[in-house]
Amino acid sequence: MMMREYHSSEGEPMVYVRRDEHGRLLRVEDEPFEGMSGTLTVQSDEMNTWLRHCGDMQSRRDLLRESDRDVLRIMEDVISLLIERGVIDYGELSQAARDKLDLRALIRADLEGLVDQS
Repeated sequence: MMMREYHSSEGEPMVYVRRDEHGRLLRVEDEPFEGMSGTLTVQSDEMNTWLRHCGDMQSRRDLLRESDRDVLRIMEDVISLLIERGVIDYGELSQAARDKLDLRALIRADLEGLVDQS
């Protein structure tokens, strides 16, 4: 979020905010917006807490995204194992699912072949 230089009567930069019924910040913008419920100085403790929280949330989203890749690999392995053991009939998967699994298997085999050759 880019902070524009709007100033309070004391000359401090301001942002526009929306709060919930308990006074907690829900949204912070550098320009007035529909549904806003007030303003806040950029240097306030509450604003610093909001910015830290936003940074923490982004870090958590990044960790979740990284974890998603790991879980995807686990799911591929589980699906392969279930197919090998006859628990899942490969032919009963949708064509789109089979195409995606096949493509990933081909790419993985190519990469493993490259690793084995080096």
